[in-house]
Amino acid sequence: MAEPLLQARGIVKHYGHVEALRGADFDVFPGEIVALIGDNGAGKSTLVKILSGTEQADEGEIILDGHDIQVSSPLEAQRLGIETVYQDLALAPDLDGAANLYFGREIVRRGPLGRLGFLDDDAMHAGARKAFAELGVDLQNARSPVANLSGGQRQSVAVARSVAWANKVIFLDEPTAALGVVQTGRVLDVIRRIRDRGIPVVLISHNMPQVLQVADRIEVLRLGRRVAQFDASAATMEKLVAAMTGGLDGQGSAA
Repeated sequence: MAEPLLQARGIVKHYGHVEALRGADFDVFPGEIVALIGDNGAGKSTLVKILSGTEQADEGEIILDGHDIQVSSPLEAQRLGIETVYQDLALAPDLDGAANLYFGREIVRRGPLGRLGFLDDDAMHAGARKAFAELGVDLQNARSPVANLSGGQRQSVAVARSVAWANKVIFLDEPTAALGVVQTGRVLDVIRRIRDRGIPVVLISHNMPQVLQVADRIEVLRLGRRVAQFDASAATMEKLVAAMTGGLDGQGSAA
């Protein structure tokens, strides 16, 4: 079996007297969609924040490509090729899809105008059109502010931005929350396309049918620890609920 691309080992995180993570482990393998699930308070969000540099662990180690790493900030995570899309998307609503895709990584014009800070709008729109097309993202008006887009389109822009810059792992936090059936289907198609390009996706979700539909593998956190791992093809709703509520504690792998 392939070695994990990204590993968390023995992650501990306290917030005052509250122990959010109690020695949590987590693995991400190349070219997979792995779902991270658990009940409220299981530690999912805290673990993702630590792996994406927003929070720092009190104990434990993070291993990327076989090397111990320190993810000291979101910028450091991005430098390492790790991108995260949170529920709030962090898009600039008054800017169009291309400007959001290149936000913070703008392309400047060549020559004197570039030295004066003028941006190469045509180059960014060409790059954005290519990035969106590769993921099947259809924006009828690519120059429209993202505030005018549907929820599914905004989510797709945020995901496409992460794909444009990630070369290791993408974390997606509840990517289909508050979306309709059609928009959800389109976002899930985008997620599969990312996986098919060889970039592993970590899907954090409370939607168990959706997890079973799209994930290749499932890891379950409960009370700050990993309590089960499933091959999604062998998982059932009953097994997932049992793991989340304590029925499989101590069994390690539940595949």
